[in-house]
Amino acid sequence: MIDKNYCMSHYLAFRFIKDENVNFFDGLTHSVFKPKSEKDIEFVYTIDDMDKVIREKINDFYIPNKTAILLSGGIDSAVLASYLPEGTKAYTFKCIAEGAIDETQRAKKYCEKYGLNHEIIEMYWSDFEELTPEILKHDGVPFHSIEVQLLKAARHAKSQGIERLIIGESADLIFGGMDKLISKNWDFNEFKERYNFVNPQKVLKNPVSVDDVYEKYRLENNKIDFLKFLDEVFSIESSTSYMHAFEIAGIEYLDPYSYMRMGEKLDLNRVRNGEPKYMVRELFRKCYPDFEIPDKIPMPRATDAWLDDYRGGGHSSLVFTENFTQNMSGDQKWLCWCLEKFLELYDKGVENV
Repeated sequence: MIDKNYCMSHYLAFRFIKDENVNFFDGLTHSVFKPKSEKDIEFVYTIDDMDKVIREKINDFYIPNKTAILLSGGIDSAVLASYLPEGTKAYTFKCIAEGAIDETQRAKKYCEKYGLNHEIIEMYWSDFEELTPEILKHDGVPFHSIEVQLLKAARHAKSQGIERLIIGESADLIFGGMDKLISKNWDFNEFKERYNFVNPQKVLKNPVSVDDVYEKYRLENNKIDFLKFLDEVFSIESSTSYMHAFEIAGIEYLDPYSYMRMGEKLDLNRVRNGEPKYMVRELFRKCYPDFEIPDKIPMPRATDAWLDDYRGGGHSSLVFTENFTQNMSGDQKWLCWCLEKFLELYDKGVENV
């Protein structure tokens, strides 16, 4: 089915379009990440169970001198780094922009502890301008900004002879790391307003309701099964970004956490009282007994600085309302900018917008 307005609304709200059967234009298709089958999943009850899965998956995947890790300053990838042989390459992103988050020093300390070969990959706005058209053509849809960083890193790694990358992307979803999104038992409409990355009703001239995505998770008393929503919607969006970037680069990747599920029900009280990802935190303490546990931050991307002056152009007057970027964060502006670039590539029938 072709439905441009549906696709624009769903992309802005969720950062991807989950339904592979709905596309922007004739001749375009898109794909989304498919979760692993239950037979590939192991339930973990203790950090010893986690240790076993991580060790087995990395041992099976690791090829000397051809395997590296994407290492942030957080605990998820740091735990995985502790399982790697000395000399393994570890790449950390650093966005070059005023006020950008810098994780490189903390990542360097992880590398020093385990003898890894640390390298910083600098990210510039020019990388986004250069790589966005290629990614749009591959994906067939506009995308999450992390794909640019992932593609640049993967290509850089390949230029150094690396064929496989290890990531720690899914730990947040599996082990209760999305502490702000699981901070309370949300009312249905309240969660919908909180989750939408950009509310299409506020910025598009011809928005389509995205309520159908949320209705599947509606509970009695106007509540919502937010945990199931995150597991079935957010996790697919995030994993799709990694899948696409590494497809373009032609590089294999492993996320050991994606083979796990918590054996016991997530203890929301612990998460809400300052212990997000309490199982991963416990394993981190074992791997890095002398390190403080850092606060969680998303993959650094300096969109606030890079898109500070963005007000739209090109297709913006055709699809967006007046002053649509007012009060937007940089990450929200990215979604609009990327959608605009996509339409500039593919929208030949602008009168049908």
